[in-house]
Amino acid sequence: MSDRIDYIEFPSTNRGQSSAFFRAAFGWGITSYGPDYDGLENAGIDGGIDQAEGRVAATMAVIRTDDLDAAEARVVKAGGTITRAQFDFPGGRRFHFREPGGNELAVWIARE
Repeated sequence: MSDRIDYIEFPSTNRGQSSAFFRAAFGWGITSYGPDYDGLENAGIDGGIDQAEGRVAATMAVIRTDDLDAAEARVVKAGGTITRAQFDFPGGRRFHFREPGGNELAVWIARE
């Protein structure tokens, strides 16, 4: 399934406290991917908590695609603005963009 929201990221100034909150309040599982990022489990949609410098300022939906370059071209053609160029991360590759109404989102492709 391509071009579907399948992940959500929560920015945090304290990843440990945010993770502990979600675990206590909702029973979600937590997987640590280092000092700045935790993955969420059993939350209904995959997600993460991002404490890294340069993280987005608001909760961000992440769209999965089968062709990252084509998705980026469609985003730009439709009037989106690239806010972070394509980059690698442990699960694959992605870029961030802002749609004309101001929301920042990301598009990703899994590592093959």
